[in-house]
Amino acid sequence: EVKRQDIFRFLAFVSPEPMSGCWLWTGALNPDGYGKFKVRGKRIGAHRWAHERFRWPIPPGLEIDHLCRQRSCVNPDHLEVVTGRENTLRGNAPAAQLARRTHCMRGHPFDEANTYRTRKGERRCRICNRERLRARRRTRKGDAARKTAR
Repeated sequence: EVKRQDIFRFLAFVSPEPMSGCWLWTGALNPDGYGKFKVRGKRIGAHRWAHERFRWPIPPGLEIDHLCRQRSCVNPDHLEVVTGRENTLRGNAPAAQLARRTHCMRGHPFDEANTYRTRKGERRCRICNRERLRARRRTRKGDAARKTAR
């Protein structure tokens, strides 16, 4: 149940930014730059509260993506419900940059035939892996030959 006083208190922490259309949160921020809002003793992300009050509830397991890329924005028009994976891929964090790569660092394609995943879930290039194993075998053979020559 939403109380009018909660909405008024929430809006007191909102500062509209006319150029971008963002509603910047002027209240407390968490270390990552997202607004924090306290309602009836419970802390919630200000952007999540805005979406749930001015749009619709967020289904379990889903997240809010800021389409404007401004973490302190609470404008419901700038917020979209997405999966965690989609939210990560849309960002600019290292994980998102790696996930968007289409080729390995040596230029081989990350396609179904040439890609495998490690136990940790990282993508690896089969061609590069074969080349690395061949080089390791050559080094071991060279080491063994030098030991027998002594």
